[in-house]
Amino acid sequence: MKVLIVGGVAGGASAAARLRRLDEKAQIIVFERGEYVSFANCGLPYYIGGEIAEKGDLTLQTPASFKARFNVDVRVNSEVTAVHPEQKKVSVRTAQGEYEEAYDKLILSPGAAPAVPPIPGTDLEGVFTLRNIPDTEKIKNYVEKHQPKTACIVGAGYIGLELAENLMALGLQVTVAEMADHVIAPLDYDMACDVHTYARKKGLNLILGAGVEGIAPKAQGGLEVALTGGSVEAELVILSVGVRPDTALAKEAGLACNARGAILVDDRMRTSIEDIYAVGDAIEIVNFVTREKGYVPLAGPANKQGRIAADNICGLESRYKGTQGSSVLKLFDMTVAMTGVNERSARAAGLNYDKVYTFSASHAAYYPGGHGMSIKTLYEKGTGRILGAQIVGFDGVDKRCDVLATAIRAGMTAYDLTELELCYAPPFGSAKDPVNFVGYVIENTLSGKVKNFFWHDVADLPRDGSVQLLDVRTASERKRGFIEGFMHIPVDELRERAQGELDTAKPVYVHCHSGLRSYIACRMLAGMGYDCYNLSGGWRLYDSVMNDHRAKDHGCYDPK
Repeated sequence: MKVLIVGGVAGGASAAARLRRLDEKAQIIVFERGEYVSFANCGLPYYIGGEIAEKGDLTLQTPASFKARFNVDVRVNSEVTAVHPEQKKVSVRTAQGEYEEAYDKLILSPGAAPAVPPIPGTDLEGVFTLRNIPDTEKIKNYVEKHQPKTACIVGAGYIGLELAENLMALGLQVTVAEMADHVIAPLDYDMACDVHTYARKKGLNLILGAGVEGIAPKAQGGLEVALTGGSVEAELVILSVGVRPDTALAKEAGLACNARGAILVDDRMRTSIEDIYAVGDAIEIVNFVTREKGYVPLAGPANKQGRIAADNICGLESRYKGTQGSSVLKLFDMTVAMTGVNERSARAAGLNYDKVYTFSASHAAYYPGGHGMSIKTLYEKGTGRILGAQIVGFDGVDKRCDVLATAIRAGMTAYDLTELELCYAPPFGSAKDPVNFVGYVIENTLSGKVKNFFWHDVADLPRDGSVQLLDVRTASERKRGFIEGFMHIPVDELRERAQGELDTAKPVYVHCHSGLRSYIACRMLAGMGYDCYNLSGGWRLYDSVMNDHRAKDHGCYDPK
């Protein structure tokens, strides 16, 4: 059997290695139009910033290492220019000329290309995109040669923010401009507010709600980036506005693609043409939670898809069950992780969902060095099935998100989370792990022990006396800020003061700092005959969102 693979990196390289492990006699040829067949593209920003010192560390496999270990014929600087399905051949162009290669099976793993906005100035000196090692070398060489002091990154996704951190590590003043109202598209806005505050405290000039309209050279040197409502001056500009499937080859071959250009495949990674498979950032996926079609270019899914394509070529029953979008980002010392659906996608898919916000310590509170992590969890009403989670914090964020990602993949419910026996020692966690705590909070909601309201409900609560608004934090906490209209009774004084100061005929809306003490207050008041609602996420989340609103109102988003 002769298998050709177009494109290496995650999907193509994993397919090649799996094919060889399954079939020692197959002839396997990998074509890569660039110089590198398998590299760590997620590590590129860290090479620019110097965190990864050696370029060679980015190269996971070379043609020689692939040949030695897997007996795979890797042909770099070899661009497949056409696929001829009827003849089962591909056309290949090299520096020496063009030739054709026949196949029995073909795997397409062309990846994705950086999306470049249709604006003037993207071809100017000092303007870059980042997708591969040559792009990385261009940026690193430019920085070393020209020693820029300022940079503007257009786009606040994973790569954009990682680049911002690494350029700041080199001493540059960095502006990140993002068209949306928050960074990191898979996050919901409320969970991104903590990221905005932290990034600005670290010195990042973050401009939100500002699309790029053009780039122009300045007479005195440098570049001017025109944004919605203003402009930014910078000596280095990096466009990081996302990627698009690099599928011109597939379209020309007649393979079915969606409106975005992603190749359509079934759960065995088969395309619309027999004996042609496709994997990685070039394909349309099925969302594991919503079962809707989508596009999620991530390395983990690409590796799995390459393995599944190889399995099916070799006659094994192997199917891809969907992408849930598990991802994690390091921003300075902060960690941001997410898995499953966010609230926007859950709403768009018509899911019958609800949400809770929790705020938990990364490890036992009495052990030094702990940090709080903010967790937003989406679940299915009625069943409690976990649908999605977003976590923003510092230590231990990735661990908890991985547990919740596993729970989603296993179809687990909040009740299952309460029963998980997770590792505990004071330096690493608490006896009630933050994941257990998520389960308890959802279980209490599903069983009717607590009724929640949310930060976005606060402004609409009546202030005419028809309901009672109650802050149960300590006096010192309240001095640091409070919600207008909320009376103050500390939770530890509530039993003695409730009957004299609260009316059992009127609902009580209660908040504390994080939602835990206000839950205790709600249970206490419910036992006295009051109808109570708890502010999920508490003052901490509400204040985070309001601070973000105030930043916008005070002009912190203004490009000028």
